[in-house]
Amino acid sequence: MEKLQTAATVLIVPGLRDHVAEHWQTLLQARLAKVRSVPPLQTDKLSCAARVEAIQHELEQIDGPVILVAHSAGVLMVAHWAARHSHAIKGALLAAPPDLEASWPEGYPTPDTLRAHGWDPLPNGPLPFPSIVAASSNDHLASFEAVARMAKDWGSELVNCGAVGHLNPAAGFGPWPQAEQFVEALDRQQGSCLVRRTAVASN
Repeated sequence: MEKLQTAATVLIVPGLRDHVAEHWQTLLQARLAKVRSVPPLQTDKLSCAARVEAIQHELEQIDGPVILVAHSAGVLMVAHWAARHSHAIKGALLAAPPDLEASWPEGYPTPDTLRAHGWDPLPNGPLPFPSIVAASSNDHLASFEAVARMAKDWGSELVNCGAVGHLNPAAGFGPWPQAEQFVEALDRQQGSCLVRRTAVASN
């Protein structure tokens, strides 16, 4: 199958479960010609700071503009990264961000655990690059209203994808053709935005 060509390099930012073979991010990576992915952490897997530095390390390997494609906690990683680092970012697809103020089901980190590892508070200033937030109407990790608030805070375009769960293999994704459409739309934009933010001090 012919690879999907983009002017920008796409950087895949997985969530806390890292790389899952049947996940739409993994399948999208296989479809793209210019693509990298943030590798799984070997230690400090719940550390937000370690996740942010892993994104920065990958970006330092890329010449030219980048489109970020993040899912779940990967979206939160991108928000924290944008508050601390700089790079030429053409745009970002931010799919199914979880709500740090919600009570997540058993098997997920608790709010106290996430707070202890630096995830909360979540940066809520406008992102300095174009972004699309893909929201679900029945995500067990965040209500649509909570995701809509995040999108508004970040200055993102909000897209209601309907009842798609957490947009993961458990919800049937798997292939998510709309992700390619979002990436192509971001790639068609002219130029890129250089992120320049003052580092946020952690307490």
